[in-house]
Amino acid sequence: MGSLNLWKKQLGVVPESVWDECEVETLILADNDLTEVSPRIGRLQQLKTLDLGHNRLATIPEELGEIVELRDFLYLHDNVLSSLPASLGGLKRLRYLNLSENAFEALPECICEMTALVELRATDNLMERLPECIGELRDLRELHLRNNRLGSLPDSIGRLKELRQIDLRGNPITCLPESLLELPRLDKVDLRWVTTLGDDGLVERLRGQGCVVYL
Repeated sequence: MGSLNLWKKQLGVVPESVWDECEVETLILADNDLTEVSPRIGRLQQLKTLDLGHNRLATIPEELGEIVELRDFLYLHDNVLSSLPASLGGLKRLRYLNLSENAFEALPECICEMTALVELRATDNLMERLPECIGELRDLRELHLRNNRLGSLPDSIGRLKELRQIDLRGNPITCLPESLLELPRLDKVDLRWVTTLGDDGLVERLRGQGCVVYL
């Protein structure tokens, strides 16, 4: 079986039979009012895309980190998550992760181990900081952080040499790191709805390097 689409089926609970579909590569369980996912999900070793968005999940089973083939998309948005198991650092082939609309106060450090990530979406959370280890995401091209509580960014952001876009809209950012100037491919920084940023000349220097900065 290539794909199992159970989107918006009012399940409440995932049927046990789903965990027997060991050949499934795409599993969509979005919008089902789920409050938990069975550890048996670890049996789905062929999964490449998993959609758990638009549910009521407060936890993710550790066994998800054992699905090393999960490489295309992992959607966890619009739940009530505030942490992730450290085991998710095992998803070293994953290219797209969406954590938006949850309750994260900090970006889980296990994400820094997902070194194949190309796009990370963590908008509409409660994050006050990013970990220094975010600089390990050397393939990251898009970083979406709109509507959090970030006052600054770590200097290690300057190690994201593939980064093209960073969305910081609606954050209480007071200063930007000089290391942004070290990103050769950066072409868009979105700072709209940021009313706290001081004028240290960095924005104009970014623009001088060809980066579009929205204020």
